[in-house]
Amino acid sequence: METSRPVVVKRMPDKVNRQEAQKFFADVQPFVTSDRPQLVFDLSQVKQLDAAGVEMLLRCVAEVMKRDGDLKLASPSRQASMVLELTRTDRLFEIYASSTEAARSFSGFLPNAMQSISAFPRSGADGTQMAA
Repeated sequence: METSRPVVVKRMPDKVNRQEAQKFFADVQPFVTSDRPQLVFDLSQVKQLDAAGVEMLLRCVAEVMKRDGDLKLASPSRQASMVLELTRTDRLFEIYASSTEAARSFSGFLPNAMQSISAFPRSGADGTQMAA
């Protein structure tokens, strides 16, 4: 049985320009490049998001997807929402009202998946049925 992986929540700085985007990427790179990362970026404090910030988000999601992980956004400020919408990058992310909701969404499908698996009886090597 697979053990659950941690969900890492990182709050983005209030200004996400070229310099801050580089610092933020350096800070999250170990998480982004881990095996099957599960990340949430909290955008609640973002007052300025420019093209370099959007580019950094796209770079992060590309790296995460290469490693069979997922990156979700949470609590986007009004300015961050506007920039993501204008650049149409909002379509590339699951966006949640809070970082708690975003973090919970990683495990939301698991119980249903486990129920559907356990609905099918398993057979042992000798053909006898085993309980799930």
